[in-house]
Amino acid sequence: MNVRLICTAALTLALSACATGPGYYDRPPPPPGYNGGYAVRCPTCGRVERIEQVRGVRRSDGTGAVIGGIVGGVLGNTVGKGNGRTAATVVGAVGGAVVGDQIEKDNNAQGSFDIYVRMEDGRRLIFNQRDLEGVREGSQVDVYGNHVHLIR
Repeated sequence: MNVRLICTAALTLALSACATGPGYYDRPPPPPGYNGGYAVRCPTCGRVERIEQVRGVRRSDGTGAVIGGIVGGVLGNTVGKGNGRTAATVVGAVGGAVVGDQIEKDNNAQGSFDIYVRMEDGRRLIFNQRDLEGVREGSQVDVYGNHVHLIR
């Protein structure tokens, strides 16, 4: 009978050691950017996870048309005499405005890149810039001035 009591007590003690305390699941989730508690050696450093090319929007605010019109008008004014000169000036101004507007739209349509960076402290950030400057997926980068720079 004592052996049975001792075995039951030992089994109960062994099983209770496996039980989880009531406060274990009551902990709040870790804050965003929590890195597991290790020290961050460089708060502005990270690794590029992904790069996506973004197409630009072809838009114009009219500046290119105005400048093109002026240049075209001046060039048209150098051609011909009398009414021919006036016609050439008008045609040059209109043509220059059209060409200047297209040039402005082409400059604004240049693509850019969305660079997805996983910072050392666990944050994930996205940066948009026109030039990659040698940055590739997997590159170790430093972020300052809202710009991603390759660590060499």
